Amino acid sequence: MDTVYVETTIPSYLTAYPSRDIIICAHQQITIDWWANARKHYNLYISEAVIEEVKQGDVDAANKRLDAISDIPILAFNEDIRNLVHLYEKKLGLPKKARTDLIHISFAVAYEIDYIATWNCSHLANCVINRKLQKLNDELNRFTPLIATPEEL
Repeated sequence: MDTVYVETTIPSYLTAYPSRDIIICAHQQITIDWWANARKHYNLYISEAVIEEVKQGDVDAANKRLDAISDIPILAFNEDIRNLVHLYEKKLGLPKKARTDLIHISFAVAYEIDYIATWNCSHLANCVINRKLQKLNDELNRFTPLIATPEEL
């Protein structure tokens, strides 16, 4: 069965109050539908980075996000991930504020997770960045996950 690294935006969209923005509201509904069916088609994984991010903000909202991901296996942080994060910081050209995004990518690469599910289209589900990541990982002889929104998955 294919594997999916569930990035933080997924539980955020899943548990948020419906947005008044029609696009975000549609993304929320797509996430709810995907979440209801994903467990049948994929093995889902998260990391401590996801847990730390979902804990931020409003306590009630954070608890809803934590509850949503409570039964998903947590991938362990290791030296390989640390090294990948440092390499990606140097080579992918993402802004410093995107460091956690590099951590998510590094987990999926290190554990050879098939997909990263995300609504972060600035730094993750971004074809320009994905192409750079693919080229770099090809040079390193490393696996590259496909990064996609729930709509694509």
